[in-house]
Amino acid sequence: MADALPPSDQSAACSPLEQEVLDEYALLLDNLNKLSNVLSSLAERPTAEVLDGLRMLERKTSLVCTLLKASVYSIVLQQQIYGGEEGKEGQG
Repeated sequence: MADALPPSDQSAACSPLEQEVLDEYALLLDNLNKLSNVLSSLAERPTAEVLDGLRMLERKTSLVCTLLKASVYSIVLQQQIYGGEEGKEGQG
């Protein structure tokens, strides 16, 4: 298809790799614009409101961390119990 273009247009046409890079740059630009909009809306909000939101996020994160630790502890404890029972059965 590139051969159908006049020589002046062939030099202006992009290779598929170049077009893919350009598309990625366009996507990056769009993401940066979205980030800029979010940051500007955060900058316009009162500091107290942002801090309250962060406190809530911290509490939720802390709860998730505690539940994860409890789950891991429960799994380790169960493995030790089952390991102890297997050890006793092997000795008896």
